[in-house]
Amino acid sequence: MPEPSIIQKSIAFMEERLKEGVSMEEVAAYAGYSPYHFHRKFLKEVGVSISEYMRKRRLTEASRCLLHTNAPIIDIAFSCHFESQEAFTRAFKQLYGLPPGRFRKLFATYFEQKGEDAVEMISPINGWFLSGGQPANYEVGRDDKEIHEGNRSAYLTSISGTSYPSEGDFATLMQQFKAVNYLDKRVRLSGFIKTEHVESYAGMWMRVDNAQGEVLQFDNMSDRKITGTQNWNHYSIVLDVPDTASVISIGTILSGVGKVWMDAFQFDIVDEHVPTTNMNLHIEVREEPMNLSFDE
Repeated sequence: MPEPSIIQKSIAFMEERLKEGVSMEEVAAYAGYSPYHFHRKFLKEVGVSISEYMRKRRLTEASRCLLHTNAPIIDIAFSCHFESQEAFTRAFKQLYGLPPGRFRKLFATYFEQKGEDAVEMISPINGWFLSGGQPANYEVGRDDKEIHEGNRSAYLTSISGTSYPSEGDFATLMQQFKAVNYLDKRVRLSGFIKTEHVESYAGMWMRVDNAQGEVLQFDNMSDRKITGTQNWNHYSIVLDVPDTASVISIGTILSGVGKVWMDAFQFDIVDEHVPTTNMNLHIEVREEPMNLSFDE
C-alpha cells in the first residue's frame, strides 16, 4: 500500500491538533517545507490555504457545538481559537450567513423537534443513489455531527440484522452524468473522507464508459485503500475522458463492515501536469505459453 502523501499526513497532523491550535509555520515544518513553498503546494492540492482550511474546520466544530451543546457562545469562540466573540461572530456569519446565536436558535430547535433518528432518516440525498453487490445490507444518510465543513456530511454504513455484510459484500453511494462537457479533458474527483471500523476497505471511485458500456478509464483506490478508523483526510482520483466517452460515474465504495463519511466533494477539470490515477485494465498477452509443468 503506498504511503500517504505529505498533504494527507499534514491534514492528519492538523486534525489531531484542531482543538489545540497549530500555525502554518508548524504545519510546514512538519511537512519539511518552507512556509512559502508548502502554502503553494497545499493550496494547489486542496484548493484552499492552510489558514482557510483551519478556519473552516474550527467554524464547523463551532457549529456542531452550537447545535449539540449548551456551551456559552463566548466559550465556543475561545475554544475554536478566536480572540473575541466579535471576531468569531463575523467569521461565523460570513460562512453560515447567520450570527451564532441566531444559528443556534433556528437549527438547534429543529433538531430537538425532529429527534436524532428522524434527522438521520431525512429523504435520500439528492442526486445520489445506493447501489452495489448487497445494498440491502447498507444504509446511507446525512450526518449533522460528523462534518468536515458546512452543516452535514453524507455517510454510508453497514447495518446489522438478519443479513449482515460478509466478506465480498459492498455498496456504493454514487451518481452518473453525461461525459459530453468533459471530452478530451482530464478530470479530478476530490474530497474529504472519514472512516470508522472499516474491515475490508473504503475509497472513492470514478469510471468513464463509452456508449456501449465499455470501461475506458477506471480507479477505485484499490491500490491505496482506506481501512480501519481514520480521521478526516483529503483524497482524489484523476482520469482522462477520451473523445469516445459517453458516461462518467463517481461515488464512494464501502466493502464489508464499517462506516464511511463524505464531505466537500469537488469535480473539476485539471491540466496535464496533474498525474492520472487510472488503473491498467488491460491484460498483457504473451507471445508463447509458459510454466506448463506448474513447477514455478
